[in-house]
Amino acid sequence: MRISVIVALLMGLSCATHAEVKETNADHLLLQDSRVVHAPPAKLYAALVDVGHWWSSKHTFSGEAGHLSLQAEAGGCFCERWNDQSVAHGHVIWANPSHLLRLDTALGPLQNMAVQGVMTFALKPAADGTTLQFEYRVNGASQSGLDKLAPDIDGVMMEQLQRLQRYAETGKADAVKP
Repeated sequence: MRISVIVALLMGLSCATHAEVKETNADHLLLQDSRVVHAPPAKLYAALVDVGHWWSSKHTFSGEAGHLSLQAEAGGCFCERWNDQSVAHGHVIWANPSHLLRLDTALGPLQNMAVQGVMTFALKPAADGTTLQFEYRVNGASQSGLDKLAPDIDGVMMEQLQRLQRYAETGKADAVKP
């Protein structure tokens, strides 16, 4: 009986560390995740747009997440600015505070692959806080090899979602060390 409980817990942990790769092919990928964040929708949305406080610095061009900003209105930039450099990681295509944020974005190495990405954060009130439904769709030419990149993209995006959740719930994005 103990082994089955341990296996169930490990399976639950492994499910919690990866968004589901719903579809993948050489020319497209679809990641989805749904989780309850123990914060009301307005607080989660405020945390979401405060991207410089929860995004991981290791997934920036400058090496410092504090250089990130997100202007949460249609046409607003998800940008990174440092010294005399700047990068537009994406643009807001729909902002509905406390409900939805959608970005046109091809993150990181996808940027120079000429692919199209749409990332959606949908927030729905839940008994314990807010259900955050995440979706990232990326489309490109068959030469893009998105099926080979899907596991790495999934890992990076899951890390960001975990950091966002911690930031919304505790005010700190980094995991507490035992």
